[in-house]
Amino acid sequence: MSDAIQDYLKAIFTLGSEGERVTTSLLATRMGVTAPSATAMLKRLAALGLVEHVRYRGVLLTEAGERIALEVIRHHRLLERYLAEALGLPLEALHAEADRLEHSLSEELEARIDELLGYPTHDPHGHPIPDSDLKFDRSEPRTLADLEPGDGATVRQVPDDDPELLRYLASLSLVPGTRLELRGVAPFGGPLTVRVDGDEHAVSRELAAAIGVA
Repeated sequence: MSDAIQDYLKAIFTLGSEGERVTTSLLATRMGVTAPSATAMLKRLAALGLVEHVRYRGVLLTEAGERIALEVIRHHRLLERYLAEALGLPLEALHAEADRLEHSLSEELEARIDELLGYPTHDPHGHPIPDSDLKFDRSEPRTLADLEPGDGATVRQVPDDDPELLRYLASLSLVPGTRLELRGVAPFGGPLTVRVDGDEHAVSRELAAAIGVA
């Protein structure tokens, strides 16, 4: 499978949830291409038996397409973990580097990295890593936006593909493993106030909804 095919399958899996179709326009935006270009690729993927594509209704991965997507995601997230632990790359640099390497990782090297890292279940951003059988926890974590004032929690998951956002979250110590307390919620759609390491920060509701907690 070409890198482009793998990238499309990974994007479809990431954008969709189980049993839900992904629209062509949404996929085109994620891939940075025009809608006709995305449609052409979807027709190719359908011909290969990797997706079910219905015009005006979107696309759904077949079992074969999902397996390829999960294999690429496994490569990507294992590489992120390796780059963080073995090479010390910062959180905001991991996604782009793993994107460059994920297609060239052999199954033998994948297995060696997995063993070396102690068979990790999550990448440094808190996203689950499919195991060697491509199984993983598909449940979605609670988010910071779900908490009530006075609740304490630990950051479990943060977005992985925006370096500037990750640098900002790191400056607030809102990274996986950090304990926090929700101190207050401003009315009329205002920000949340979060205490981290003794400091208080205002966090927008949109950003709070993208931060998974446990």
